[in-house]
Amino acid sequence: MTLKQQITDDMKAAMRAKETARLGAVRLLLAAMKQREVDERIELSDTDVIAIIEKMNKQRRDSIAQYEAAGRQDLADVEKFEMSVLATYMPQQLSETEIANAVAEAIVATGAAGQQDMGKVMGVVKPRLAGRADMGKVSALIKARLSK
Repeated sequence: MTLKQQITDDMKAAMRAKETARLGAVRLLLAAMKQREVDERIELSDTDVIAIIEKMNKQRRDSIAQYEAAGRQDLADVEKFEMSVLATYMPQQLSETEIANAVAEAIVATGAAGQQDMGKVMGVVKPRLAGRADMGKVSALIKARLSK
């Protein structure tokens, strides 16, 4: 079963169970997926769906920070719930050690020597870790390793 089919099945299950909050979050995801399919005239693969989920999670994190700064905990809680629903469709996250090992291997493979080689390292690491690690943290780790 593809990720897209699983999400559609989960929407139907949420409708039957009358879980309105979960249904709303799943519908938002399906709408984003459908929008991308229509805009680009493509059929989404699992990696495309994961990229959409990552983008939606980033939007949620930004919204949570803004809501909490404005004292709107009720809206922040809604965003947190949506993030928890989206997280169920993400692949298993890698540990800090696994991420560090992947970064070290990429640095050796590219022969990176300094900050100017960061793009090369990211080019090797990103396909391997996409969806399984926060790329912002990976980028910071690469920058720290290359500045030594």
